[in-house]
Amino acid sequence: MSLPPTITPLDALSKNSLGVFGVAFLVLAAVAPLTGIVVIAAIGIAIGNGGGMVASFLAVTVVLLLFGTGYARMSAELVSAGGFYAFVLRGLGRPAALGTGLVAMIGYNFFVAGAVGTIGFFAQTVIAQLTGVDLHWYLWAIISVIAAFAFSRKGIGFSAKVLGISLVCEVLILVIFDFAVLFTHGFDMAAFNPEIIFSGAAGIGFLFAGNAFVGVEATGLFSEEARDPKRTIPRATFVAIGFIGAFAAFTTWAIISATGVPEAQETALGHLEAGDLVFSLSNTYLGAPLTTVMMVLLLVSLFAALMALHNSATRYIFSLSRAGLLPRSLSRTRPNGVPERASIVQFVFAAAVAGIFAVAGLDPITSLVPSMTGFGTLGIITLQLLAALAIVVHFRRTHDPRYFSTLIAPGLGLLGLAVIVVLAIINFPVLAGSDAPLIGALPLLLLAALTGGLVWALYLRRRRPEVYEGLNDDLERFDEANTGSNQSPEIPLPTT
Repeated sequence: MSLPPTITPLDALSKNSLGVFGVAFLVLAAVAPLTGIVVIAAIGIAIGNGGGMVASFLAVTVVLLLFGTGYARMSAELVSAGGFYAFVLRGLGRPAALGTGLVAMIGYNFFVAGAVGTIGFFAQTVIAQLTGVDLHWYLWAIISVIAAFAFSRKGIGFSAKVLGISLVCEVLILVIFDFAVLFTHGFDMAAFNPEIIFSGAAGIGFLFAGNAFVGVEATGLFSEEARDPKRTIPRATFVAIGFIGAFAAFTTWAIISATGVPEAQETALGHLEAGDLVFSLSNTYLGAPLTTVMMVLLLVSLFAALMALHNSATRYIFSLSRAGLLPRSLSRTRPNGVPERASIVQFVFAAAVAGIFAVAGLDPITSLVPSMTGFGTLGIITLQLLAALAIVVHFRRTHDPRYFSTLIAPGLGLLGLAVIVVLAIINFPVLAGSDAPLIGALPLLLLAALTGGLVWALYLRRRRPEVYEGLNDDLERFDEANTGSNQSPEIPLPTT
């Protein structure tokens, strides 16, 4: 007997719940455009290449669109909530996939812990400034976690609607600012002069531009919940990359035009400690009332990012538990398809990590946030790099004749992502906002995860062969269940 359309099996996600814009809203909310401009773009201008940040955003957009070309081809053949873990499983085999799964688990969970600290800090700051109510940042963080968990229980379709509304609001306030600058004195074309683009620390600017896109790669995580996923996911990927690239470049152009291109870096450095570069410009061009609105919308943006990143982290936990790599109980879902147990575990972990910093009396914005989001960023762009490699290898192994979309474009994207990863490792203390030896050693966790994946694969192959052999079977079961009669011809998986 078939289940009613609103009821799903207890280890399955909700099917046919998201269209192109629903998926795009989920990933763009994780990118958090307002937060990206207020925090990441401002830091990039200050310690990167100043007015050259516009070109940095455009360059990273090109890299990710090249990567997205191969990503779209792979998404048209593979439907799985495993995201990059599933891509690497298909392209590079089980040992590499297990390492990728560990990197994904660590990277996304650390990133959510950083997001918990970020919203706690800004909620304390903004609410105290606007209302006089001054509660400890960790209390605001826990309130946000509880609210995000309650919203996520409503289902992925509900989350997409909430995040879509918040996304529209935060983008709208920045668009108003952009055009206020444009109509006041126009945008300065000097931002595209080579001497500006390569001024200062251009590599740092390029790295922070890449940081602003973190989250945009998660479209594939929602493929099992998408309508017609083999078309929806590729389209949502291009929409998300194209939008954030164009929007970030345009708004950054407005910011450096407002400060003056030659003076942009010096001005941003002056506001770096307070983190109020965008708000100070907003006061000038929009006035105090709309600046207050922008501050409130920053909290909305941070809450949306928390929800979206949590959704992504939860689906990695769900996917790995369903494959038997984590306790299978974590793959249990509510009748509406929400992976509730994975959600609880994920939020408990993130709140506990943030709680350790709170008990230690550390300031979240100078300790918890940069270290966790810095490492999370490194983990996620490493996932992008591994997925790009898996895409190229997979299509060469299957002798796909579409060379541009399966070799040339993703190959160039692979090279660009490799540059970003190397820059992130070399400049990790800058990315993490700390030169403490313990923080500087965090990238070693990625090496440990990749090595651990290989060891884990050997253990499973020898001691739990049914789980090891079942990894490929699980991937194929997924794909067939979600593609029905329209599935692509069977493509062999690596035998490793």
